[in-house]
Formats: sequence, structure tokens, C-alpha cells
Amino acid sequence: MTRIAVVGAGVAGLGTAYALREADAEVTVFERRESVGGRAATRRHDGCVYDAGANYLKDDDPRVAALVGEELADGLVDTEGPVWTFDADGEISEGKGDDARKWTYREGLATLGQRLREASGASVRTDAEVETLARESATESRDARWRVGTASDDFHADALVLTPPAPTTAYLLDGSDWDDPLCGDLVDAAASVPYRTLLSVALHYPYRADPPYYALVNADKDHDIGWVSREECKPGHVPDGESLLVVQPSPDWSRERYEEGNDEIAVAAADRAAELLDDPDRYQFDWADVIRWRDALPDAGADRETLRRGTEADLFFAGDWVVGEGRIHAALRSGLETGERVADAL
Repeated sequence: MTRIAVVGAGVAGLGTAYALREADAEVTVFERRESVGGRAATRRHDGCVYDAGANYLKDDDPRVAALVGEELADGLVDTEGPVWTFDADGEISEGKGDDARKWTYREGLATLGQRLREASGASVRTDAEVETLARESATESRDARWRVGTASDDFHADALVLTPPAPTTAYLLDGSDWDDPLCGDLVDAAASVPYRTLLSVALHYPYRADPPYYALVNADKDHDIGWVSREECKPGHVPDGESLLVVQPSPDWSRERYEEGNDEIAVAAADRAAELLDDPDRYQFDWADVIRWRDALPDAGADRETLRRGTEADLFFAGDWVVGEGRIHAALRSGLETGERVADAL
């Protein structure tokens, strides 16, 4: 039976595995973390559930909407309230012109990864960081294949799918044992994708305000805060009467403070959020959580024609950086499409 290795159990990797569920192949997914889903991440604290990476899943991609809204719909909820905008001066304006639903799950967006994992039927190895890659030449008894090395063992695959963020993908390929000019071209294609570093700061308050919006997004990208949202607008996430803000500072602010302590980051984020919301009570939170995303979102996509040349060596790519759109639905769509390409190549 054909063996396929998928590196990365974010929604792109899991989407790839899902698309291969009916193929005549053994699919193994390698994930360096204990959990799956990548930026579709959820944390829990003191009775609260909060999405700590991506804030929600948009339903404006028909294929993704059909999959999530039907087969993976158990526990799915719609975020209540619109997204408004603000500018560099902190001036808030009504509306963003986006009427798509904003999906998450009652137990948080990480449920999406869990649902995909279950539906794919693939073998998912967590705590299994891929350390080495090698392209082994064909012999009289077999075709060329890939060797995927972890700390515990080597896995041999007939096809390889890489789904980590572009910088990680470039690093793996650059250090691989693969003597082919194509490898250098693929490394350059992945390494050229610019990425944003982001912090995500959860701030909890024992009371609840009631503004007419779910979230605010900086429209001109010239403010210390890029995004602030109210997790209580998601059914089942925050106990009645309480409030939890998710503040995501701008990439510049995030990079400058990335190595600071959690307490310093939380206080600084709360100060800026209180100023933006014109709410002095928001200066004083009762607990906070800081999540760091070194390679959070791509600002462009890789050259697709170069990436497609990887098929010459049974090598495929998926992820938001492949399509150039830093959204969960884009990453999932990329995984589904890549999985179908792999199936067609079998």
C-alpha cells in the first residue's frame, strides 16, 4: 500500500489527510505539539473557553462551509455581533462590510482540528517533531521514496506533504538530504514568504459591558492594536456576567515586546485596549493569558508554479502561505485541494 507522510497537523495538514480518507493509502501525520489544529487553538481557564490564535472560521468558502457546516457541525456555533473598524487615531466606525458568519465551536475552535482528525481516519503522531528529511533514490526493488526522521524513528513514505509555516518548511528542506537543484528552488520559494509575528492576549474581567459589536479591527494598520474582540459573544465561552477580551497587537508592537514577560505584555495590552474602548475599567483585569505566535500569518503567497514542480519528486505543499491568505478557511481549502492532488498522483 502507498504510504503518505504529512508534516504538520494544523488544519491544512488535517485537511490533506481528510481528502485522502478514501484513497488506497496509509496516511501518517506528524505534529510536534501535543495538540492538533495549529492556529485553530483554544485555551481554557477559570470556566472560560477562548480562541487564542485564529478568532473564528469564515463561511464564505463554499467547499469549506459545506464540510464544516454539515459533516463537522456538531457543537458549531455562530459568533454574535458585527466587526467594526478603527483607525490610527482610535476613531471607531460602524461596520466592516463583511456579512459572512463567524464560526467557532462551543468548546472552542480547536474542535475543528479534532473533528478533522477523527473524520480523516489517518494515523496522527503528536509530540513527533520532524527533524530530518531525505530523498532516497530508486532501486531495482522499489521506486524513490522519502525518509522522514523524528527523534524516535524513521518513517519511509512514497509521497510527502509539507504544511508547516513557510519558514519552517524552508528550514526542513534546506537541511534535507536531497541532492537536486529543485530543492534549492523550493527552499527559495518558501523562504521568500513574509510572515507576521503576533501576540494574542486574553484579559478577563468579572463584569460585562455591552457595546454593539463583537470585535474591532484596525483598518489602516497603523495602531498598536490590530484586533480586539469579546469572547462572550461566542455561545458557551464565557460565564454569564463576565467578560473576556482577546487583544491582538500589531505585528510591530508584537515583535518589539515578544520577549518581555507575560505580566508586562498583559498590562501594556490592557492599557492600549482601555484607551481604544474609552473604558477606564478595562485597565484592571483579574487574570490574563499571553500566547506567542512567532510565525503567525503570511503577508503573501509562495510562487505556486515552483511549488507544483515538487510533484516531480512526490512532494506537495499545503497551508495558508501556499495560497497567500492568512485565514483558517484558506488553510483548510488548501489542504483539501492538496490531498486531492496527491490522490490523483497515486
